[in-house]
Amino acid sequence: MLPTERYAEARRFLAALDEDWANHVQTIGACLHQPKPARDPYEALARAIAYQQLHARAGDAILGRLLVLAGGTFPSAAALLEMDVSALRSCGFSAGKITTLQGIAQGRMTGLVPDREQALAMNDETLIERLTTLRGVGRWTVEMLLIYTLERDDVLPADDFGVREGYRRLKRLAQQPTPKQINALGEAFSPHRTAAAWYLWRVPAPGTVAAP
Repeated sequence: MLPTERYAEARRFLAALDEDWANHVQTIGACLHQPKPARDPYEALARAIAYQQLHARAGDAILGRLLVLAGGTFPSAAALLEMDVSALRSCGFSAGKITTLQGIAQGRMTGLVPDREQALAMNDETLIERLTTLRGVGRWTVEMLLIYTLERDDVLPADDFGVREGYRRLKRLAQQPTPKQINALGEAFSPHRTAAAWYLWRVPAPGTVAAP
């Protein structure tokens, strides 16, 4: 199913919320959110850690070097644990991120990090509670796993800067709402909170034009 078809109902639902949403959804057009369901949760978590606190291009470069180091494919948990720390540092990973990556890989080996089939059978909060026990893995990281790898349609990452800033711009507020406020406001977006996040990430700054 094409993204334009899959999220057509979400688009209509959000556009009906109020005039601000209607205008924004009309400007942006169809929701083109594209999950990456082929990835294993272990790989998705590891990739998310690579991008933490970095611009996309920097994260791309680090991952590119890791793939070269691993022979062209993303390393398995066992392979990652066997990699030399200095080699991982040469890819651009900080000491803290290396420790987190090794913890995720170890968690996959012990079963703490489920495979895709197991993860699909678990609800959102159970997965979040379980995976945030890993050092360096926060709620936002698991929410990205839910949105992109497990294709969950009703996840609003309230800690996400882009979501909060997008809502501030959409409603022309003086300050960003807090994560707690976004969680409460997001109840109105259910059961299409993932699509709502996609649209909020695309609210233009004042004086700029939104790209359809």
